[in-house]
Amino acid sequence: MTSVQVALAGTGRPGRPGGTETERRSFLLQRVQPAMTGLIDGSLSTLAPIFAVALATHQPHYAFFAGLATAIGAGVSMAFSEGLSDTGEFTGRGSPYLRGAITGLGTCLGGIVHTLPFLIPQYRTALVVALVTIALELLVLAVIRWRFFGTGFLRSFASIALGGAIIVAVSAALGAVS
Repeated sequence: MTSVQVALAGTGRPGRPGGTETERRSFLLQRVQPAMTGLIDGSLSTLAPIFAVALATHQPHYAFFAGLATAIGAGVSMAFSEGLSDTGEFTGRGSPYLRGAITGLGTCLGGIVHTLPFLIPQYRTALVVALVTIALELLVLAVIRWRFFGTGFLRSFASIALGGAIIVAVSAALGAVS
């Protein structure tokens, strides 16, 4: 039994853990993978603009609007990218419209979650709450990877955290330049 099969063994619902191998694979390819792609992209790609603006201006509301615009723009971009990348006919990845919608919504959600703390008017408080929120996001992403893809939790967390750390370092450097 593969690590994916082990991770998915259990509930008997079609297309979810416990269904047939084909149903489990379809569920992973058509629902979980697009959602995971969107959540990771939204969580990571929106960090740079949000933190660059926050660190450059010390104005949380500017960071909020930068994050909101970035999350929405990234969501639309990822929806089109996923929807246009594969018809699903040859790969078995399902409807491009559904995959695009799942990926786009996941991307927007991933970006919005750590944007919301910048509604707090106090600069330092907003930064601390945003950083805590990002840590929680990374934990959730690692749990999803562990649960559905059989990837080790620590390895998943370290991989995602490394990407986030690189992006935060770049945005901090850009924010400090201004």
